[in-house]
Amino acid sequence: MVCIVAEPAFAQKVPGLLTAEGIGVLQLNLGYRCNLACRHCHIGAGPERKEIMSAGTMKQVLDVLKSHPIPLVDITGGSPEMHPDLRELIEECIALGRRVLVRTNGVILLEEPYRSLISFYASKGVEVVVSLPHLDPHVTDRQRGEGVFSRVVEVLKRLNAAGYGQEGSGLVLDLAHNPGGAYMPASQASLESSYKRILRERHAIRFDHLFCLTNMPIGRYREYLKKTDNYAEYMAGLVRAFNPATLDNLMCRTTLSVAWDGTLHDCDFNHILGLPVNHGAPDHISGFDMEKLAHRRIVVGDHCYGCTAGGGSSCRGEIT
Repeated sequence: MVCIVAEPAFAQKVPGLLTAEGIGVLQLNLGYRCNLACRHCHIGAGPERKEIMSAGTMKQVLDVLKSHPIPLVDITGGSPEMHPDLRELIEECIALGRRVLVRTNGVILLEEPYRSLISFYASKGVEVVVSLPHLDPHVTDRQRGEGVFSRVVEVLKRLNAAGYGQEGSGLVLDLAHNPGGAYMPASQASLESSYKRILRERHAIRFDHLFCLTNMPIGRYREYLKKTDNYAEYMAGLVRAFNPATLDNLMCRTTLSVAWDGTLHDCDFNHILGLPVNHGAPDHISGFDMEKLAHRRIVVGDHCYGCTAGGGSSCRGEIT
């Protein structure tokens, strides 16, 4: 487990215990394999990683969904497209009447054998969230790899051509922004306006929403902060920006994260830090208990300053 030291400790900032308020989102991390190795990745995903959700664990997840009306399945990774059973998982979830959302780096949808996933996603009504860290191609490429910006632009055009982001299609296309350096994101509303205008004017691209994410000081991003001697100042900035108004809408209060190995976590960040759910709630999908998990006490640490600074941050962007 990684220890993050901040003053004061996050637990001292929280007035009382943080508890869950139901499970509206079941987030599935299918593994750490990815075709990219981005500088900001809190998971440390990359082409060399081998961790992947087994067929047995995936069946346990589907058994939970069959028994409990959790409305949204949020699929992430790594690159979830690299899981060989992704299509079957999506089909099962759709057959159960659930909304399905897939988080993608985008560029993998230009590669074989993944190109056909765009039409598959469209045919199933899957919501797609594409990571596009910055409108400046140089910033995005520096963060995610040479040529990534132009390839993301190309895949966004293909998603638009399939109906995504087009008025009346019902196909939702969202983008995710995160800073390229050791600083917090700007206002989500202002950035969304800029993204929509510039992508439309320069590339004729349309999308629905922009999610602004605060980089979490863990994983590869933490290594970057340490390497550039920015870690202490970044953490101090998060502490200074703590906003108690974010506490009511923290994603951990309505989301349960399932790791590739079936362990249960309050969020994907706790997953990477090796912090499973605790305080009497079952910590593996095999022991799923809706009553206990829906009202569980949240496991917190100093990394939680990342979700509570400024306008707050979640997998769907600002929370205030």
